[in-house]
Amino acid sequence: MTTTSAAAALSHARGSDTQALIEQTLGDFFAAMAQRHADREALVSLHQGRRYTYRALQTEVSRLASALLGLGLSVGDRIGIWSHNNAEWVLMQLATAQVGLVLVNINPAYRTSELEYALNKVGCKALVSMARFKTSDYLGMLRELAPELAGSQPGQLHAARLPALRSVVWIDVAGEGSDEPGMLRFSSLLAGGDPQDARLPAIAATLKADQPINIQFTSGTTGFPKGATLTHRNILNNGFFIGEAMKLTPEDRLCIPVPLYHCFGMVLGNLACLTHGATIVYPNDGFDALSVLQAVQGEKCTGLHGVPTMFIAELDHPRFAEFDLSTLRTGIMAGSPCPIEVMKRVVADMHLSQITIAYGMTETSPVSCQSSTDTPLEKRVSTVGLVQPHLEVKITSPETGETLPRGQSGELCTRGYSVMHGYWGDEEKTREAIDTEGWMHTGDLATMDAEGYVNIVGRIKDMVIRGGENIYPREIEEFLYRHPKVQDVQVVGVPDRQYGEQLCAWIVVKPGQSLTDEEVRAFCKGQIAHYKVPHYIRFVSGFPMTVTGKIQKFKIRDEMKNQLGLEEARTA
Repeated sequence: MTTTSAAAALSHARGSDTQALIEQTLGDFFAAMAQRHADREALVSLHQGRRYTYRALQTEVSRLASALLGLGLSVGDRIGIWSHNNAEWVLMQLATAQVGLVLVNINPAYRTSELEYALNKVGCKALVSMARFKTSDYLGMLRELAPELAGSQPGQLHAARLPALRSVVWIDVAGEGSDEPGMLRFSSLLAGGDPQDARLPAIAATLKADQPINIQFTSGTTGFPKGATLTHRNILNNGFFIGEAMKLTPEDRLCIPVPLYHCFGMVLGNLACLTHGATIVYPNDGFDALSVLQAVQGEKCTGLHGVPTMFIAELDHPRFAEFDLSTLRTGIMAGSPCPIEVMKRVVADMHLSQITIAYGMTETSPVSCQSSTDTPLEKRVSTVGLVQPHLEVKITSPETGETLPRGQSGELCTRGYSVMHGYWGDEEKTREAIDTEGWMHTGDLATMDAEGYVNIVGRIKDMVIRGGENIYPREIEEFLYRHPKVQDVQVVGVPDRQYGEQLCAWIVVKPGQSLTDEEVRAFCKGQIAHYKVPHYIRFVSGFPMTVTGKIQKFKIRDEMKNQLGLEEARTA
């Protein structure tokens, strides 16, 4: 049960502590789980045609951990993974943790300069990469960065632009394709490992739960990405309590179409399952609405994760009605604000009566707040739930830092086991994010109601100030979602000489429908305050977004500024 602070009128809440935190390493915890559920299915990778029981997965994890030690890696060394979803990804996640290596998640959307920055920022000694995906030639980009690969023996790279990197491993289909100069096949690496390697238990015995095992780069809108560094304790406990909120059991089968390189797939997906003896199902390497629907039906999935845009794509797929989704029960919608109308369709049409909403950020492992399977629907569609166990949240004034009364909007701060170890190699940025009392400052604007439910109303940087009026784009978006022809909408502020800022709405119209500016304004008239009616309206086919489905509002704003020739209003 969530408890509130003594000053009940203040926006401060503390999660339950009745269930103890897990103080094991991920490797030890998974080994015990694999023993308990040895013959249950742990992983199904449909696009690869591969299935693993818990026993088989543990054997392959130990084999890979042994092989990674064979590359000359030791506790604390960093190894990157640059890949979409596959069985190799989860093997890497578990094997690195087993021997205390730090897995560095690299966004598959990164190109050469971003890859170079990420590998060098944290000093990766090894990299596991997919070969290619659609139009992306990953190995070609690596050869561009490190032409020295052509003349190197695998494991002995010395590249001018990637000075720390020694080993490059490419994810192959065993026995297929030609060898890549200077690189090692994943299948060959794995075959060289020994699941009974005596070094594995010896190393595991030296590891501590508070040691870093994962670095995730935050997709900042300004400056270079920062490497949020997470420990066994951070992500193992977060995965466990996320699964508890979903009421996961070994009978559950969770379809995971969200990317593993991000916390959504890796923690809310993989670790929520593996801490409950449930089954992971990967429908494909990248998101494809049809393969999700096929996976849910074919594997009788009981859970489904996704960002709102994914659920919209599934619901609006022309073959949606052909599929039997009646086995679905739960899942998580997260990543960006969840439109109320979309949530209602997900519950009604996809049988996800116990779907939950989760909120968090990479730096908090990631989930701080989550609804549960029995949260009333009106709370599920209008809030991000209650604070998670063993965590605290408060809402503070961005100006004074004081905790605000319930119902007032301010910055959401989080404290507890989930707060990251820090930004890798950047003490200054760490101090800016985490204050001296251990509170992580999220940069999100939120409110807390009398029962402790948290509602995210926007980013501090997203708030639009038009002629002195504070406007939260989220409110306008929720209103416009009610229009029967609107499939998706994003609202931003753009510069304006007279008012400082004006509202701009980008609207995706439902297939087969047409919509005009005049219809949108008529829909708004008399329903919302005049200053909340978008001044600029554009009809678009989609939004700029990260591969995890986070809308990049700054790109919408920049595009409009360029289109309209607008300049930022000068401030004193």
